[in-house]
Amino acid sequence: MPKILLVDDTPQNIALLEDTLSAFEADLLAATSGERAIELAGRLHPDLILLDVMMPPGIDGFETCRRLKADPATADIPVIFVTARSDDVATGFAAGGADYITKPIVAGEVRARVHHQLERRSLLQSLRRLNRELEDRVRERTAELTRTNLQLRQEVRERRYMQDRLNYLASHDFVTRLHNRQALDAQVSERLAQLQLEADPASSPVLMLIDIDQFRRVNDSCGCIAGDELLRQFADLLAGLVGREDFLARLGADQFALLAEDRGGDAGAGLARLILAAIERFLFCWNGQDFRLQATLAIVPLEPALPSFDALMQRADETALRVRREGGNRSVPHWYRAGGLAQGGPHEDAGWALTLMDALRHDRLCIHFQRLQPLAPGERTLRIEALVRLIDATSGALIEPGRFIAPAERFQLVGQIDRWMLRHVLALLGAEPALRQRIDQVTLNLSAVTLREPGLAEEIITLLARHQVRPEQLCFEITETASIASLAQARQFMQQLRAHGCRFSLDDFGSGYASFAHLRELPFDTLKIDGLFVRHMDQDADSRAMVRSMVEMARQLDKPVVAEFVESEPVARLLAELGVQWAQGYHFHRPEPLTAEALTAA
Repeated sequence: MPKILLVDDTPQNIALLEDTLSAFEADLLAATSGERAIELAGRLHPDLILLDVMMPPGIDGFETCRRLKADPATADIPVIFVTARSDDVATGFAAGGADYITKPIVAGEVRARVHHQLERRSLLQSLRRLNRELEDRVRERTAELTRTNLQLRQEVRERRYMQDRLNYLASHDFVTRLHNRQALDAQVSERLAQLQLEADPASSPVLMLIDIDQFRRVNDSCGCIAGDELLRQFADLLAGLVGREDFLARLGADQFALLAEDRGGDAGAGLARLILAAIERFLFCWNGQDFRLQATLAIVPLEPALPSFDALMQRADETALRVRREGGNRSVPHWYRAGGLAQGGPHEDAGWALTLMDALRHDRLCIHFQRLQPLAPGERTLRIEALVRLIDATSGALIEPGRFIAPAERFQLVGQIDRWMLRHVLALLGAEPALRQRIDQVTLNLSAVTLREPGLAEEIITLLARHQVRPEQLCFEITETASIASLAQARQFMQQLRAHGCRFSLDDFGSGYASFAHLRELPFDTLKIDGLFVRHMDQDADSRAMVRSMVEMARQLDKPVVAEFVESEPVARLLAELGVQWAQGYHFHRPEPLTAEALTAA
């Protein structure tokens, strides 16, 4: 029976992994620190380790993996990293990891990846055992040359088969039999190197990222077997459309990628439209149910200036995310636009910096607000969250923060945006004494990048006094859009404002280990559960269980809970039954411009 070591500093996460892997006939071991994991691995020699990345205050997952790989006794034990951060992936592989699982975990994916690594290790052990047996037999049967040679030829064929099988498993996805992410990484890196050496490339390759939009619905309603069959059929559909020189891979879950040469000079548009048209015609049938699919297809050209495969994938992910957030047309391909400002053609990343600086200079920002709905019977307190919007200089259309906050952080402009928001919100409250009496709390998003700017706490205290706004009316929501570089600096900032009366809320709670670490280290007053778990919790048992566990943790810490992305009555009712105090989402209130009239009517 194989042994699997689960390493996580949070017992609830270990319990969740144990429940997910209960179907395996395996001996499940547990460790709550990197040091304990190293000790258990050296003594018990597990067949596989599932390793958390963030485990303060001891050594983190990367250092734990490096020490395991440095010890000959544990160097060959495969390690799967469990992380909520996409930028941890490259570091994990560099530390010696064999695979990774993203959080929140998907049970079917976890079991599949664990099965894959156990099968791979079993083959390795079989290969080593066969090598030992081969050496013994050669020594014992030297005199029987004819028979020994015949036996050797058979064993060499078996050995070659196992080696070929190992090579195949290392570079292919075990569900679809397509190439995997590791193989795509190698192919893209080689093609980028060629482009950087060629003065005048003969063709312009493009990467197409293809996301199946309805995969989760099939997987949840029909089970993981149906989900795997859908992935196989979808892979066969794509394979039948691409050329022999194209490179097709499955990256994981419902995401595929295609590296194609732009032979027609249309930046891959012809092939992309062919793929999307075939997906629209595709019908997946399972147990009498028919499913029509849609897909998001993002195209990113390979350019000599791209430094790595990870940089290329970041562009592809940004494009796909923008399409989903904006509700883009899924029947057409979408090209990468640097900064994501326009649909017409490529721009430099610096375009975002110029756009944001111009918006700050000419006040092309505006504020919307969304009401927080109390779930306790009889509660009538008014709380709102202020939300920033960017006004497009050409069309006058509003641009959502999901498109410009990340560039603002990259170009060190997010602090100016946060300060602009703070000044305008407090000025409105200061000019309307009746509103100050009516509103219990205004929540403002504060980027973790802004926390590093000196003098921010003193500026906030000065603005509160100038506009005669009670400090307890102000709640700062610390976002997870960037890591908090210095916990000591953040703690000092928060303690200074809390002593003055302001409140703090931890945003996206449950989305990753960073939020759990910040909860332990920083003095938050309120927890906001990540909408990823809330939105479909009435239909998804795993999401419902995660929300329940987070609410229970908040209850133990005596901290109120806000649930975001509440978009239906069943979800609101479930949250109330769990004891969530506040809800926020389109079911209760769609964001509207922040004005005195709108706040009076709220």
